[in-house]
Amino acid sequence: MATNKIGFTAPKLSALGCELGKSQTIYWDSKTPSLGVRITPTGNKAFIFQTWFNNTNLRMTIGDVNIWAIDKAQSEARRLKVLTDQGIDPREQKADLKAKTMASKLKGIQGLEVWKEYIADRKDQWGERHLFDHNDMVKVGGGKFTRGLRPGQPKTRQPGILVSLLSLPINEITRDKVALWLKKEVLKRPTRARLALSLLKAFITWASDQPKYKALVDVNACDRLTRELPSKQAKDDCLQKEQLSLWFEGVRQINNPVISYYLQILLLTGARRNELSTLKWADVDTQWHTALIRDKVEGNRKIPLTPYVELLLNNLKRVNKYVFASPTAKSKHITEPRIAHKQAMEAMGLPPLTLQGLRRSFGTLAEWTECPAGISAQIMGHKPSALVEKHYRKRPIDLLRQWHSKIEKFILDESGIPQPKEGAKRLRVVNTK
Repeated sequence: MATNKIGFTAPKLSALGCELGKSQTIYWDSKTPSLGVRITPTGNKAFIFQTWFNNTNLRMTIGDVNIWAIDKAQSEARRLKVLTDQGIDPREQKADLKAKTMASKLKGIQGLEVWKEYIADRKDQWGERHLFDHNDMVKVGGGKFTRGLRPGQPKTRQPGILVSLLSLPINEITRDKVALWLKKEVLKRPTRARLALSLLKAFITWASDQPKYKALVDVNACDRLTRELPSKQAKDDCLQKEQLSLWFEGVRQINNPVISYYLQILLLTGARRNELSTLKWADVDTQWHTALIRDKVEGNRKIPLTPYVELLLNNLKRVNKYVFASPTAKSKHITEPRIAHKQAMEAMGLPPLTLQGLRRSFGTLAEWTECPAGISAQIMGHKPSALVEKHYRKRPIDLLRQWHSKIEKFILDESGIPQPKEGAKRLRVVNTK
């Protein structure tokens, strides 16, 4: 900074130019330390501030020479030097001031508006189910249920669980208000409240990283509130092998073949309910008899099509791109098979069983065949566990097919269902537009 030092005056600054062959030239004020003028080859001139701060070179632009008077620039440089001498980074101070100015303009903006912006910003990185949950949290209430109404359930659709909280201005969503909201909701729908709190915390974190919102949000709004949630109870519903014959009898009597086949294949593959309901015909490989499952853990996984599963698929009509199609559903695939499943269970006198329980049943029944835990885990799409295997191995599809067929045979034998004969007709899919 000792070179190119001159006393700043209007005539001198006007006469200065960029040195030939350089991208910029800086001249320093002999009267005010840390104040300089940066000149580019195009003739642009700006006052700058530069000093040594926290063991690094700090440089800031003050403003255009044609706008800032010399005495004003000298005063600003002295102010900035006082800040750095006090250990304050003027860049951070400037950013904070800008955020506060923006916050004052946005003060009162409704949390729901910011939530919509949050979804728009992040949805490309989410799965279909995760996006649905975010929209469901703020859905508008009203409208009557037309089916599936449970005893004691309200006859009209309730607003999303986060609507009341996010209807507040975002600067009023404080920890005290979140705690009060959680206390009320956990009494009515504890499982949903647990998910809502998790999504809300991620939303608050996102908003705190946005320059225009970070001065408005209470970053601690969700801190230490998980302790207010009831203990998470692990579900253990599972079909016993003695119940298989009754279960298959009930499910095979369901009038809707799409739901009947879906439930049977759900048990025989151990897939997650949404992974299977969104299966597309394009993901069914008829040459190598495999199916590509959209996996929430690995992105996707390939599983074998065992003989009985393939025969069930062969009997399905190709209505649209989805294997388990529902022309009346907005999504064009089945979305609510639980009602028919519950009715089938009750008709057979079996205890309640969730669709997740069918996935759990596959893993449990696989143990009767002495199938290695790592193989059943790969078929089901479980995250690799060091408790199960020392090293996670991606096994070839033929090895999976060998064990998967054994699991299917065991389940069908216990159910009294005849095995498909060797050489039975394989699935032939005709591409539809």
